Amino acid sequence: MGELRLVELSASTIVAVNNLSLKPGQEQFLAPISYAVAGTVANPATAWQRVVLDDDQVVGFVSANFDVDAPQDYFRSVLWRINVDADDQGRGVGRFAVAKLLEEARDRGMEHVDVIYEAGEGGPQAFFERVGFTPVGETEYGEVIAEIRL
Repeated sequence: MGELRLVELSASTIVAVNNLSLKPGQEQFLAPISYAVAGTVANPATAWQRVVLDDDQVVGFVSANFDVDAPQDYFRSVLWRINVDADDQGRGVGRFAVAKLLEEARDRGMEHVDVIYEAGEGGPQAFFERVGFTPVGETEYGEVIAEIRL
């Protein structure tokens, strides 16, 4: 693995982000990446979307939102999406992306970062727990709300 770095999502990286592969079974836990990209269009002042590069190769994508005026506390500082290419999973790419997200949240004066996910075998829960998220509740739809206190 080369040196990991984050860059803003751009016209030059979006095609590669859309072509990130998943391991079998992971697709049931993720909406299409275009949904996350649409978040920037709908909320340009609060959306934070970054691409993880290994040297110059796109290996991951992270999308978050920072909105101190959000009606629910768990939407004020939230990790919406994290994707790591199937071939690059298990190499620290996701951990790197979450660490950078936490830095951004601290820089913005946030007290925590939340993530909302669907529980289930093969889902993201084990990853989120490994990087420090702790379940704290559920949405009205039964999704898990987990957080990292900063």
